[in-house]
Amino acid sequence: MVDALSDHVGGSLRRPHADDICYATQNRQDAVKEMVEQGATLILVIGSENSSNAQRLVEVAQAAGAVATLVDGEGALGEELLAGHETVGLTAGASTPEELVRATADKLAQRGFDTLEEVTVAREHVHFRLPREVARA
Repeated sequence: MVDALSDHVGGSLRRPHADDICYATQNRQDAVKEMVEQGATLILVIGSENSSNAQRLVEVAQAAGAVATLVDGEGALGEELLAGHETVGLTAGASTPEELVRATADKLAQRGFDTLEEVTVAREHVHFRLPREVARA
């Protein structure tokens, strides 16, 4: 599709750099696929109901063959949600605060899912600068 657009508009089409949010989102989607490949049968995605990135992570997990659901990171994890699963994958949308990820991992540990293994498909060395207006304030 991007190539078709480039053909249509010529050289004026600018592609996103690897350091935009799409890069981080793609890495998370790849990690979800890897978690399922490594045996996770349930993927919990921490994120907002209105986050298209979080919703897409759920879809990717389901397409890979896992049960997947969106959780808010603050609520309880019901027994029925975890029942029948030996390996649970945990991920989050790119803008989800790390504190919510840690809190959910702690809740999983309290339920017996206390062995953590980080799945890394790419190293992200990207830092976003604050807009000048915000940095000056």
